[in-house]
Amino acid sequence: RITYCHLPFQSKWLYVGTERGNTHIVNIESFILSGYVIMWNKAIELSTKTHPGPVVHLSDSPRDEGKLLIGYENGTVVLWDLKSKRAELRVYYDEAIHSIDWHHEGKQFMCSHSDGSLTLWNLKSPSRPFQTTIPHGKSQREGRKSESCKPILKVEYKTCRNSEPFIIFSGGLSYDKACRRPSLTIMHGKAITVLEMDHPIVEFLTLCETPYPNEFQEPYAVVVLLEKDLIVVDLTQSNFPIFENPYPMDIHESPVTCTAYFADCPPDLILVLYSIGVKHKKQGYSNKEWPISGGAWNLGTQTYPEIIITGHQEGGLKIWEYIRITLQMLYKLKTSKVFEKQKVGEGKQTCEIVEEDPYAIQMIYWCPESRILCVSGVSAYVIIYKFSRHEITTEIVPSSLEVRLQYDVEDIITPETETSPPFPDLSSHLPSRSLSGSTNTVASEGVAKDSIPCLSVKTRPVRMPPGYQAELVIQLVWVDGEPPQQITSLSVSSAYGIVAFGNCNGLAVVDFMQKTVLLSMGTVDFYRSSDLYQRQPRSPRKKRNGLFSGLTELNDSPVPLELERCKSPTAGKRTWYNSENGRSKMDMMKKSLITQKRETKKRTYNVLVKGSRKLSLPTDLKADLEIRENSYNRSRSSSISSIDKDSKEAITALYFMESFARKNDSTISPCLFVGTSLGMVLIISLNLPSTDEQRFTEPVIVLPSGYTPLMKGAVLTFSCMDRTGGLMQPPYEVWRDPNNIDENEKSWRRKLVVNSPSASQEIGDHQYTIICSEKQAKVFSLPSQTCLYVHSITETSFILQADVVVMCNSACLACFCANGHIMIMSLPSLRPMLDVNYLPLTDMRIARTFCFTNEGQALYLVSPTEIQRVTYSQDMCDHLQDMLGDLFTPIETPEAQNRGFLKGLFGGSGQTFDREELFGEASAGRASRSLAQHIPGPGGIEGVKGAAGGVLGELTRARIALDERGQRLGELEEKTAGMMTSAEAFSKHAHELMLKYKDKKWYQF
Repeated sequence: RITYCHLPFQSKWLYVGTERGNTHIVNIESFILSGYVIMWNKAIELSTKTHPGPVVHLSDSPRDEGKLLIGYENGTVVLWDLKSKRAELRVYYDEAIHSIDWHHEGKQFMCSHSDGSLTLWNLKSPSRPFQTTIPHGKSQREGRKSESCKPILKVEYKTCRNSEPFIIFSGGLSYDKACRRPSLTIMHGKAITVLEMDHPIVEFLTLCETPYPNEFQEPYAVVVLLEKDLIVVDLTQSNFPIFENPYPMDIHESPVTCTAYFADCPPDLILVLYSIGVKHKKQGYSNKEWPISGGAWNLGTQTYPEIIITGHQEGGLKIWEYIRITLQMLYKLKTSKVFEKQKVGEGKQTCEIVEEDPYAIQMIYWCPESRILCVSGVSAYVIIYKFSRHEITTEIVPSSLEVRLQYDVEDIITPETETSPPFPDLSSHLPSRSLSGSTNTVASEGVAKDSIPCLSVKTRPVRMPPGYQAELVIQLVWVDGEPPQQITSLSVSSAYGIVAFGNCNGLAVVDFMQKTVLLSMGTVDFYRSSDLYQRQPRSPRKKRNGLFSGLTELNDSPVPLELERCKSPTAGKRTWYNSENGRSKMDMMKKSLITQKRETKKRTYNVLVKGSRKLSLPTDLKADLEIRENSYNRSRSSSISSIDKDSKEAITALYFMESFARKNDSTISPCLFVGTSLGMVLIISLNLPSTDEQRFTEPVIVLPSGYTPLMKGAVLTFSCMDRTGGLMQPPYEVWRDPNNIDENEKSWRRKLVVNSPSASQEIGDHQYTIICSEKQAKVFSLPSQTCLYVHSITETSFILQADVVVMCNSACLACFCANGHIMIMSLPSLRPMLDVNYLPLTDMRIARTFCFTNEGQALYLVSPTEIQRVTYSQDMCDHLQDMLGDLFTPIETPEAQNRGFLKGLFGGSGQTFDREELFGEASAGRASRSLAQHIPGPGGIEGVKGAAGGVLGELTRARIALDERGQRLGELEEKTAGMMTSAEAFSKHAHELMLKYKDKKWYQF
């Protein structure tokens, strides 16, 4: 086993130390092992009876590259003469060695040991160290040795021309300080500075002004590689600040729970977010530029801006700009600032469900044009943010609502056997409740844990800096002792000023301009007497694992394939009504009246124990996986009739659009499309006030206009197209600063952008509606509600993510299936254009974070720390090489310092020696074949270079190499000419001097 490697500067011969204590030499150009071997028994003295241990250090002497310093674990250090093949010097110490570093003059070296000590050795007196220190050890009285500390894992000894040397090491802290974080210590003269790190240190490297080891090093920075970060410390300032990292290293600072991807965003938005985000960044960074300058980015051909939004487990939200192949964080937001912190012993009404990850973000909705941001969390809350350039201080309580969503199964009558109309009028079946107003007036029945939200909104005024500021906080409350269910769908319309969200209990529609609840109804209220599905009365619920069951887990262990690969995120046990053949499967069932009275009693819910949990999608109804796999292959009739099986229907898709609310309507109106986990589609008509002044005073009328069992499987997405095939974007309000004083003083009007279908006097349909579910996609023509196209996407699996995107100025339907297939279909014809088996679903993290966007792009979280970007655009693939950068930037080697005559005479040889002659096959022979195995890469070195850079990169590198060679030849020619001129001048002066003193006697001098 290899334990240490060392590659000298400008050398192709690599020194390799092994666990057995031997040292081998490898040619890195050909990967051929040299026959030159330094055996451990030859390096140590013959009288030594114990093995020195593995090799922990290898380095050549700064004074003479023909001398190799070998450090062994047991404390033995050997200076090996490579030419004579013998040990020139041996050093012994009673503490184990972890690392060694030379002084630039080559007369001294420093060792770090397992007891937290540093020893400095002189080559002239190798019997004992002339200096021993324990930097973090407490000094003892009466000359006793300082107490031992933790091992110093690595030390670097760097000298300066005009100041004291730098001694930099990791570890070495005292044992009496428990729970200390990993640290890096910098000793400069008598000053000792300890830098504590957030993560364990993997390696660190000191950046110096010169690459030559025999010159003053002049260190200016330290690069520290942590397990989850990379930092660079500025050594030129006394307080040792860190450099601001231009690359994102904290995307996984908190585990990512959801993602959103937007291509072709408004370009001015990125500048605005960056200008606001810069003000929120940490202070105290070094004022110098990032010191690592190797490599180069290629601009590529992409011209449109891209934005990625990540939601995190602790409630944070980050907005990133995607630049070529790297990320730049623009803005950071914490949703937890609007809530009170949960204290120990307080909040007992919610501690059962918010003990862990109470603020984790579950869903994100962002409108780049109106700059409205809406997020939902696992504690069943929804927060609406508006963007402002001005700082405000306001109270959040007046801007908060509590919504009561209840799944009521009392007095449900099974439907008649006759077929229901496709879009019946539901106005007569709505529950008798007010459609506008706040739910704060809901009366409590006195039952424990009723009408109580999961989190407490801050009651004191909160300062909101420029950026996204909370406009409205909506929370679902406990209902009859049951906690609120997770939100499964979310949508916002800035043009209408309405937010809609739903879960497995029902749907809520809220007016965030007037801060009132417009609609709050259970899914059973959608149907009432015209219920198309059999809903069995429920037995008392079993104990559940709480609200956070499997929502924010990000462990790396994959979900078992046989369970998760064919599991639907909206699995549920239900019967199926086939609308296409015009008859109901429920004709086989008897008419019966099912009545169940709800009994309220105390229930105990289990709190999740920290550890491994299975991640479920937001629309997961926790159904049996095996039944879900075969549920689409058998009849959905009365075979599932157990009273213990939950038949709750979840809201899985919401979409605001200007459309035709009812069949054969002549005019369009604001509508809300609602899709459920049973494949049902409900259209809700929104009657908005006509003027801006009335919009803030008059109520909005919300009325469901019809439903139909359209789809097979849960509905995933909606979209609309005009009669010419152009994609219609949902209406939006043009952004204006809500806190701009100048605008508030003037009369202003809301600027709305509405994409209506093309007006025509001809009788016929004016709009296409695309609906995609877990199994199929359909295109309907409105207002006639005629199904034009039907495409069965999958029969053996189910779709995880679907979205209508724009590609090359044309709309298409993109789907990601659980069996790993990415499928693209044209619109409105639903003709398959692409079907690629890309990535089977082995981890639910992929299902939760996979998202499509315009221009043929998609991304997902491939691991807790990595974002994988996918493209299905041929144009992007053709220009992929142009997007790749160069890992290394060729630069000229700096000239070595002129040593001078006396320093070269008395300060050591300082001359290089021919390693090729010493380690080559001609003199050293070949190594044993059994010692190491050569594993060639695909295509050898040429294949690796071709894969890395392609033909263009090879030509560029060849041209640069030729230019450098020509430049060096020119410099060599100039130096040769200069030497010839100097030689001629020296000869001339010597001849003149000889003639001057030729005829003089000795006594004339």
